[in-house]
Order: sequence, then structure tokens, then C-alpha cells
Amino acid sequence: MISFQCCTVPSSSSLHSKFNFNFKFKFRPPPLRHLPNPKSLVSSLPSPLRATKRNFLFLLLSLPLSPLPALSESTDGGDPFDPVTDFERQASADVSRRVDKAVELLDLARDLQAKGDFPQALLFFTQLIRDYKDFALSEYARVGRALILYEIGDRDEAIAEMEDVSISLKGYPEIHAALAAALYADKRAPLLAENQFTIATLLDPHYTDISYVRETKHWPPSLVSSLQHFITLS
Repeated sequence: MISFQCCTVPSSSSLHSKFNFNFKFKFRPPPLRHLPNPKSLVSSLPSPLRATKRNFLFLLLSLPLSPLPALSESTDGGDPFDPVTDFERQASADVSRRVDKAVELLDLARDLQAKGDFPQALLFFTQLIRDYKDFALSEYARVGRALILYEIGDRDEAIAEMEDVSISLKGYPEIHAALAAALYADKRAPLLAENQFTIATLLDPHYTDISYVRETKHWPPSLVSSLQHFITLS
């Protein structure tokens, strides 16, 4: 006869002491595999798209936090913003008035020269040179003054003025033609005269025509005669 010996079930305390169940379970959720990884998503983009995204982010970060106020509006809500100060506006108005006056004197002097009133024209040319010497316009007044001085003043002074202006206004054909006539007729310097006349006629061939300098440029009679002597080599 076979006898069975029943096994006794150990108690929970004995199991606990034997297997030491003193540990904590940490719950970790499973990864969300259905959502793509942002890094892998960006890296999977074509290089032009990645560059576009970088450029967009750079542009976004470079924008100011707040827009600048419009120039037409003042920051305190008062009068519109004006970048020009009252002093600058007044200075500009003063310069404009001086320019207008200088042009008026030049036109008046040339008009008197055309009418043959050389003494009065000389006064206005001289006034323009004296009062507005800071303007480039005064150099053209020196041309007119030199032509009239050749007629009613000291010819040596006139030629010296022509030589000086031919440097400051190099390439201005009238002064080169006038200097050529004076150098030939008064200084007996045909080679220098030829050089000056070549410059003048290359820039403006009209100076080979005596009627042009007489009727259009209104040269004084003595300078017209000197130019005619030079052209005819008489």
C-alpha cells in the first residue's frame, strides 16, 4: 500500500524572507512607434527643403520683437517726424537765394555784353566774382570779365586771367579760343596759340567761324579781330 505524504504550502512570510521581494516596479509606457521622430523627419527631407527651413528659422529669429515706428509718426503722438531741422531748412533756403542772385548777375552781365555796354558788364562780372567766388558759376564770370578786359582794360591782365581760367575750366572751348587769339595777336606765340585753338575746335568747331563769335558769343570787336588774324595767319 502506497502512502502519500502531503506537501505543506509555505506561508507568505517564509516566501518573502526566502526570495526577498523588496523591489519596486517602475512603469514605463511603451514607445509611441506610430509618431515619427522629429530629427529623423528633418534628416529625411531633401537638402533644399532643409536649407529652406533653416533659412526660415534664421529669418524668424532675426526679426525685431516689435516693429519700428513709422517715420511719419512721432513716438509721443505729437507732430509728424521731420528729419530736416529748422536750421538746415533755413540754410538751404539761403543757398537757393544766393544761387538765384548769382545767376541773375551772370545773365545781366552777359546781356550788357551783347548790347556792347562793356563798362557796365565789367562791373557785374566783377561783382559776381567777388561776392560768389565759392560758386563754380564765378569761373564763367571770369571768362566774361577776361574778354571785356581785353577790350577796355589791360590786355596783359586779360591774358593772365585767360591763362588761369583755361586751367580751372579746362575743356571749356570759349576760353581756349579766346586765349589762342590773344596769344597770337599780342604775345606773338603762334605755337601756344595753335595748341589752345586745337583744344577749342576739337570741342566746338564753331570757333572757326568769325560770325559765330561775333553774333552768338558776343565777343568784343578787338578780340574778334585778333581771332580773325590768327585764323588767316595775318
